[in-house]
Amino acid sequence: MIDHKRKVSSTSISEHNGPPNLSSAPGTAVALVKRPKTDDDQAYGGTAIVQAGPKRTSGLQAPIMHLTGHTGEITTCRFSDNGEHIASGSADKQVFLWNTYGDCTNYGILQGHKGGILEVQWMPGSERIVTASADHTVAVWDVSTGERLKRGRHHTAPVNACCPLSRGTGDDNMFVSASDDGQLVVWDTRQRNPAACIEYQLPLTSVAAIASGSTVYSGSVDNVITGWDMRTYTAVHYLRGHSGTVMGISVSPRTSNFLASTSVDNTVRLWDLRPYCKLPNRCERVFTGAPHGFEMNLIRPSFDKDESMVASGSADRTLTIWNLRSGEIKYKLPGHKGCVTQVDFHPKEPIVLSSSIDKSMFLGEI
Repeated sequence: MIDHKRKVSSTSISEHNGPPNLSSAPGTAVALVKRPKTDDDQAYGGTAIVQAGPKRTSGLQAPIMHLTGHTGEITTCRFSDNGEHIASGSADKQVFLWNTYGDCTNYGILQGHKGGILEVQWMPGSERIVTASADHTVAVWDVSTGERLKRGRHHTAPVNACCPLSRGTGDDNMFVSASDDGQLVVWDTRQRNPAACIEYQLPLTSVAAIASGSTVYSGSVDNVITGWDMRTYTAVHYLRGHSGTVMGISVSPRTSNFLASTSVDNTVRLWDLRPYCKLPNRCERVFTGAPHGFEMNLIRPSFDKDESMVASGSADRTLTIWNLRSGEIKYKLPGHKGCVTQVDFHPKEPIVLSSSIDKSMFLGEI
């Protein structure tokens, strides 16, 4: 079910005598900016946000936007392919749809899962999203109508992850899911039953596909990332190096040459996926500074559009961004009050999105 008539106003600090109430009505976006009072305010009652400080680098209403409304921990968040919209999933069993720009209005809510949302992904074209849930199902939704187009019930345990299969080709029908039942399942929205099932025997925590869809990678509790050939549904290589469970993986969006992974061993690793890699284990770099905590949350990394930076959340309540080539920490961004579960870069502008178990998200320009 989607609520298209619901409109929630956003507020800015300049409209209050004191700090804003960040835990107000669901779907609230707060622009974290300050504006000096001028004579024009008394004459016209103006409430416009005035730019101050460093030069702005994005089209956001303010350099930092704080989005609240979920009543449970936010486990996943993603920008649409065109960057105009955001989807967020939560332990409250709901998916919220937001506008990226302006007041960051929460313009829709998708309901239907009976368990928490563990991952949300936009399908190519930004007209559909796919969700993975703790209720053992996956679902495909039409974001314009709120209709659930497909519900997949093959898994027998919580579905931890999902991803489009062929993002590079624009195919919005095929996707893959990974579950605690050890199965990697290929789905086609045009078919009732799964197109293929791959048995791994151990719980799978994450999944990601290269742009062409010819290879899919899965992370597992055995600390290994496995690459699967989607033509034969067989394992073609293994990425070994983590000393703890792999909690999240992401493939570089432009070239599909690299894969980033997070683990409970408190490292983020960069893997070279090119066919003629000279590194014996394909691990090109190890990033540190983003620890996991005792909660064992699924924390997913992300690449920026130029593949010059990689980012990850962490249990220390910060978002960390590294230089992909040097391995140096470029930004360490605070603000959240709990573990940061997912990070996503805007596909066109220097904007980063983060979600947290504190039930909120931050949008910020970098």
